[in-house]
Amino acid sequence: MVAALAFASLGPLAMRPADAASFDCARASAPDERAVCADPALSAMDSEMGGLWFAYSRLPMLMGGNGARHEAARDFLAARGRCGADAGCLTGLYQARIAALKQQIVAFIAGMPPP
Repeated sequence: MVAALAFASLGPLAMRPADAASFDCARASAPDERAVCADPALSAMDSEMGGLWFAYSRLPMLMGGNGARHEAARDFLAARGRCGADAGCLTGLYQARIAALKQQIVAFIAGMPPP
């Protein structure tokens, strides 16, 4: 129940126009970036992931946790780059990253003491 309420409160962060990626498409130069900007479904996933990342990046972490969090983000961007313009590869990658971010947020909320 607590997790459901937490995700409901994240809705405004993750809900953006379907054609708006989390980065400036006017500056997209790499094949993966151009593919995300050109595909409304990929762009929507990128926006959702951006909202989840915003929320996740603000959760307090124990010593070393923040570095691991940023390393995982860098790993995602590197993997996205390796996908190039392959929409199937990008879709699977975004689905996995979104699921991982949701799981990490839920795990953090589950570990919080009751109000």
